[in-house]
Amino acid sequence: ERGTGKELAASRLHYLSARWRQPLITLNCAALAPTLIAPELFGYEAGAFTGAEQRRLGRFEAAHQSTLFLDEIGNIPMEAQEKILRVIEYGTFERVGSTESITVDVRILAATNANLPAFAAEGRFKPDLLDRLSFEVLFLPPLRERQEDIQLLANHFAAQMAHELGRTDIPEFSDDAIDALESYTWPGNIRELKNAVERAVYRADSERVTDIVFDPFSDPFTPNCTAAMTVEAVKTPDTHTNTADDPSTVLSFHEAVRDFEVKVIRRALEEARHHQRKAAERLGLTYHQFRGLYRKYHEVLAKD
Repeated sequence: ERGTGKELAASRLHYLSARWRQPLITLNCAALAPTLIAPELFGYEAGAFTGAEQRRLGRFEAAHQSTLFLDEIGNIPMEAQEKILRVIEYGTFERVGSTESITVDVRILAATNANLPAFAAEGRFKPDLLDRLSFEVLFLPPLRERQEDIQLLANHFAAQMAHELGRTDIPEFSDDAIDALESYTWPGNIRELKNAVERAVYRADSERVTDIVFDPFSDPFTPNCTAAMTVEAVKTPDTHTNTADDPSTVLSFHEAVRDFEVKVIRRALEEARHHQRKAAERLGLTYHQFRGLYRKYHEVLAKD
């Protein structure tokens, strides 16, 4: 998922390796147009294309004897994938606009939130490249599945922000603030947590953080028109329609209950701005009852 800390993990892997003396080289493949990825990776010669006024070294040359981290590798076009495969297998490549072979020693780390095996089956990703990249595959869990890490990360980000602000004391979180951090679902994962903590530290008047703002775009002057959760608000589409003549639209009892519960939980989370304790209160449930339902349906809810 987005914001789970893929680049942080790649950085840690690099600086724990024998290549740590050289800088980690990174490229976010999703930030470039497909036609620009090959020149960025392999470099180019002067005159190779319009605007190429002088030679430029690519990321592979910059990462010689180091590590190259390719974020969102699923966005790389097939032609560039073929060249990457050649670098992995033979350690050589040519700059765009050149026939000179360049030899490099590079370790590649790649990350994606796409299903690369499915891409390979659809012809959108080279199976040979996938085989070579999958020497070791790590899955980074979303923050909602790492609740024990939330306070550790929050303290780390708070200390960083205090240092940036020139404050000598490291801020502490009140019990209510910790409770709020740990009960929120964090759809944006670590990136969202970092933003929320930095905002809270910046706004704090003392060394104690008591207030966490999860939605900075929430208008305090707009009245809450959705205070009450009602069955009508989350009812299934057209519950009065007779579906007996169309067997394909008939749900089993268990499916209907599941769909209804998911809709109720989703609506409660939206109205509580993903604060699980507040969502539980809106539904008249204890926090542990709500957490049990959330874990039961978290795969469906995570798709939103």
